[in-house]
Amino acid sequence: MERRLAAVLVADMVGYSRLMESDESGVFARQKTHWRQVVNPEVSRHRGRIVKTTGDGMLAEFSSAQDAVRCAIDIQTEMTQRETDEDEQRRIRYRVGINLGDVIFDDNDIFGDGVNVAARLEGLAEPGGVCISDIVHQAVNAQGQKHFRDMGGQRVKNISRPIRVWQWTPDEPVEHKKPEMALKQRVQYCGSEDGTQIAWAGIGEGPPVLKAPNYLNHIEYEWGNPIWGPFLAEFARANHLVRFDQRGNGLSDWDVETISFEAMTQDMEAVVAASGLDRFALFGISQGAGFSIRYAAKHPERVSCLILFGGFGRGEAMRNNPEFETFWETARVMFREGWGSPNPVYRQFFASGFVPDASKDIRDSFDELQRISCSPQNAMRIKEMNSRMDILEIARQINIPTLVLHIEGDQVVPIEEGQLLARAIPGAQFVKLPGNSHVALESEPCFNLFFEEVHAFIAEHASRPKS
Repeated sequence: MERRLAAVLVADMVGYSRLMESDESGVFARQKTHWRQVVNPEVSRHRGRIVKTTGDGMLAEFSSAQDAVRCAIDIQTEMTQRETDEDEQRRIRYRVGINLGDVIFDDNDIFGDGVNVAARLEGLAEPGGVCISDIVHQAVNAQGQKHFRDMGGQRVKNISRPIRVWQWTPDEPVEHKKPEMALKQRVQYCGSEDGTQIAWAGIGEGPPVLKAPNYLNHIEYEWGNPIWGPFLAEFARANHLVRFDQRGNGLSDWDVETISFEAMTQDMEAVVAASGLDRFALFGISQGAGFSIRYAAKHPERVSCLILFGGFGRGEAMRNNPEFETFWETARVMFREGWGSPNPVYRQFFASGFVPDASKDIRDSFDELQRISCSPQNAMRIKEMNSRMDILEIARQINIPTLVLHIEGDQVVPIEEGQLLARAIPGAQFVKLPGNSHVALESEPCFNLFFEEVHAFIAEHASRPKS
């Protein structure tokens, strides 16, 4: 048994079971040809060694991180060209992850944390792409290697610490520059009541605002996302914005026993304590509206005002919709089969309602956000929890200044649900915004209208003493 530093490459075929089921002999023959003509020669040319192969992938080691990265990019580039003539659903694509670390060599096999991290990085990669750890990026960036995009810190299964990830893809999608203030953000952690570690961060100056978690969060990656980056920057321009990743996604703990309304409220309480917030505006988007109402009802003395955007007081299962069960069965299949899939049908299912009028670049960025911020299992648990939400009775007990905003053509949460929520809260103001998205995109008119209303509302109530 020997221990030494090595670059570890893990590759895996995307949708292997589905491909083999549809054309076992054809896929097997093409796979064998690709390995003989591309994979084996490239590993050898870059001075690597294939440690072992599986039916749909391989584990390889290199003495140099540069060699491992060059090998991966050359394989992925060649594979893209070779599979171009195949139907989209039949193409053989690989995901590749590369890490540099201390590795145990034993009986021609390799083990250790360095291997485990590479395997987790492979799972984060786009189909046809390569994900590398930060230490690998530092090594290859100094050599002027191909462009890699910063994916921020990532929580990966069975690895206790977040890992900063960089990604290369053949088409090199547009990189959205992070706002300058994002560079000042420092992620911190606090423990919730059940011990779950919650990642949080505060940025900006002005009246304090706590943002409740919406469906999917990643407090680091969101800054470079075209949907959330401009939105967060504008919010923090006039306020001290504190936000956190809800349990089960982002940089918070993924492997959690409980995902529930009560647990989410406890997570909010933990972030408030850790951040030192005293009295603040509470902002909730979509599901976050319900969590905000629950927190405000429990701690009214801390909340100066409520801002609820695209929210609902009752989940989909509580709306007496006869089509809900049919939709829910379809959603389960989509979560199970389509999370991170290269199939545009799956991607369209998840992105179409949230940003129906957005460009392909923005829709793809939404797909990437959901893929890296949460596992399909946790996303399903959160979605199911939200579907059972019913806080209208609690909302009727709220005696806090409240602003409810909703986009008129919202296809995720109908505007009628936002109006119902506003009617339940005594004295709530309701503002209808133009558009069809579930969120306010910088390119759409509702963006500026939203912030005109919100900045003025927060400023008005932040200066008022506790009642």
